[in-house]
Amino acid sequence: MYTTRIGCGRTLGSAVLGLASLLCLAGTSLAAEKQAMPGGELQILDAEGKTVGACPLKHTDVEADIVGFVGRVTVKQTFHNPLDKKIEAIYVFPLPQDAAVDDMVMTVGDRRIVGQIKERSEAREIYEAAKAAGHVASLLDQERPNIFTQSVANIEPGVQVVIEISYVETLKYEDGVFEWVFPMVVGPRYIPGGGSAPAPMTTGQDTDQVPDASKITPPVTPKGTRAGHDISLTLHIEAGMELHDLESTLHEVAIVSAVPGQATVTLKNQAEIPNKDFVFRYRLAADEIGDAFLVHSDERGSFFTLILQPPRRVVPQQLMPRELVFVLDTSGSMRGFPIDKAKEVMAMAIDAMRPEDTFNLITFAGCTRILWDAPRPATPENIAEAQKLLSSLKGGGGTEMMTAINAALVQTRPDDDTARSIRVVCFMTDGYVGNDMAIIGAVKKNADTTRVFSFGIGNSVNRFLLDGMAHAGRGEVEYVTLESQAAAAVERFHERVLAPVLTDIEIDWGDLPVADVYPKRIPDLFSAKPIMIHGRLTGPAEGVITLRGNTGAGAYEDQIHATEPESPLDHDALASLWARAKVADLMMQDMGALQTGNFPDYLKTQITNLGIEFRLMTQFTSFVAVEEMTVTVGGEPTTITVPVEMPAGVSYEGVFGEQAGTPVLYSNMARRGGRGLFGGAAGAGGRARLRGPTVAVARPAERRARPALWLDATAEEAETLVTQVRGPQDKLAEALRGLAEKVEKEGTDGNLTVGKLRVIDWKVDVMIFLRDTSAETIAALKELGFVQTGESKAVKLLIGTIDVRKLEDLAKLDAVIRVKPVAT
Repeated sequence: MYTTRIGCGRTLGSAVLGLASLLCLAGTSLAAEKQAMPGGELQILDAEGKTVGACPLKHTDVEADIVGFVGRVTVKQTFHNPLDKKIEAIYVFPLPQDAAVDDMVMTVGDRRIVGQIKERSEAREIYEAAKAAGHVASLLDQERPNIFTQSVANIEPGVQVVIEISYVETLKYEDGVFEWVFPMVVGPRYIPGGGSAPAPMTTGQDTDQVPDASKITPPVTPKGTRAGHDISLTLHIEAGMELHDLESTLHEVAIVSAVPGQATVTLKNQAEIPNKDFVFRYRLAADEIGDAFLVHSDERGSFFTLILQPPRRVVPQQLMPRELVFVLDTSGSMRGFPIDKAKEVMAMAIDAMRPEDTFNLITFAGCTRILWDAPRPATPENIAEAQKLLSSLKGGGGTEMMTAINAALVQTRPDDDTARSIRVVCFMTDGYVGNDMAIIGAVKKNADTTRVFSFGIGNSVNRFLLDGMAHAGRGEVEYVTLESQAAAAVERFHERVLAPVLTDIEIDWGDLPVADVYPKRIPDLFSAKPIMIHGRLTGPAEGVITLRGNTGAGAYEDQIHATEPESPLDHDALASLWARAKVADLMMQDMGALQTGNFPDYLKTQITNLGIEFRLMTQFTSFVAVEEMTVTVGGEPTTITVPVEMPAGVSYEGVFGEQAGTPVLYSNMARRGGRGLFGGAAGAGGRARLRGPTVAVARPAERRARPALWLDATAEEAETLVTQVRGPQDKLAEALRGLAEKVEKEGTDGNLTVGKLRVIDWKVDVMIFLRDTSAETIAALKELGFVQTGESKAVKLLIGTIDVRKLEDLAKLDAVIRVKPVAT
């Protein structure tokens, strides 16, 4: 077997442990937490370790109204303050990746404050000014099309603040089945460049590759605990014809249908743990739905949505051979159930190939491996070799997905790409990476004639990435939950690749006065789902639309007569859907630059203007609301970051390492020998490698392959190696390095403020991450003048104050891993 390794030994840095000023932490022992699950919710502890209240997000309520293809969804988040002083709550949560978020309302007592849409930095300035002035305020930012941050400032003790977020979306319809999805949790993200969160209740660190990593990596609850907030959901369906085969794939629901064509769906448990997507499917009485031309006009102009039904699939008489490249994510977050499901799907897909096909297998985690140097025919012998490798794979390590993109789309692409065969690359992953926009951009840049198909494996995957890869690679996406039947997914994949429904699609608008139509390039249809187009009208809608393309039987053409109704229904959502489609098109023009914060100004301006005009959330526009009638008292609020659940089916050990409840001990770790996605101890038999300023762990087999690079050190000795490689100064966060000298030169009487960092009478608030909390360690800290005000036993963290002139001595203690200011 020929095996190529690409990027093996890539390194991960330990993340900045971005905890809030006051943490939501577990108040019971791990053994007790395991027994109490799922009721062992996280609690806020005071300086003495006593429980003083629950975390600030109390409940989320979701209500969705679906009429035909369009859904209007309201998400209501209830925040409360269980403390005796006012707080600021910060919550990172998901929404559907194609949702057009167009409203936010804040309710404080009996007052409802409608949010204003502003340019993002302006919204932040308004929020910070209101927070400083003591007003209750809320800010809603978009970090990714499917990740949002809600901040609520100055919640007074015992007070509730309710945030309502509203969005519109179009439903997925395929092969006669409607599907509505609501994501409930942001999964853990691997951050290239060394920024991954090293342990539960920590956040990621910004890196050059992911400058906003800290904003998309909310702290995950420790193993055996709950975040303390729950969710209820109600779905109203108005289909216009009789409903059939109503099904929730991951949750138990109650369904009431008193009138044909209508149904109300609710979660049976109205206090559900938000740790997996809600997926609901249903059929209509008719297997096929008709074409539709929907129009809406207001002071901003006229907008339309065109829905065209495709022809039936026709299998061509002469089938072209295929080159199939299977790419499997074997990182730590895939460990256990997810990788078992992925291997099941991939094994079936390999077995289902035709004799004239060729194929190859690529795996990626911390490094990328290619089974053969070139694709091989789908013979029984080659299939058996691939299946043997596949059966041996386990989940562990980081998610260096960019190297896999390069391997599949650049390195292994034939020199002669002319059409003797159809080349298809199939990615199977949960998509838990922070550089998702850069990956989508790389697929768009390098796919060329290759078709990219993505399989989302898991119950809470990154649908923005998986949808985006398939769109950029002119392929199709398939989602396989851990409860799904693998055979059905494999059958759909081969059917799509074998005989697309309609390719090379063009639309002739005739005399219809259309403008700004999206998508600009209509993707090929690999399954029986409608073509959905959003656009603007510059005049009366009356004319004939011609749809052209190619099927397995040859050229296809169909004509549709489009007429705007004399008394159109109220379709105000169409304006938001059009604006959202245009924003998506503008973002796609340079995803790589958007990832690194270097997005072209002319594109940023267009997106910002669209957000302001259409009251729409974007990367560059945010909602802000301020309650100006009252002023709270008590100084600055204490900031609490709301923790999130680990997605159902995802392994703590796979993500954080075998020591899932403790922080990572080493800086810049490669993922080998049973290590997790973000950190943790090496597995048995691992060896340590010294390479520049980093320490990595690898299997003995890799040591034999590259003997010149390895030191004869066991994994247990890696800690000693780290001490030799890294100086004590490296233990201090950048903001703390040289701080004593800065206070001496720039401060007044030992007082200095640098951004959010405050030094008062030479004292600074810090978080100290430790290897142990033994009596000896505590005594050493006290000798340096450290005054403890809080702790987390789950992650060996102490919070307190220390003289800035003692920081260097603090970093020299062997028990200290990392020191970080509380303010950042």
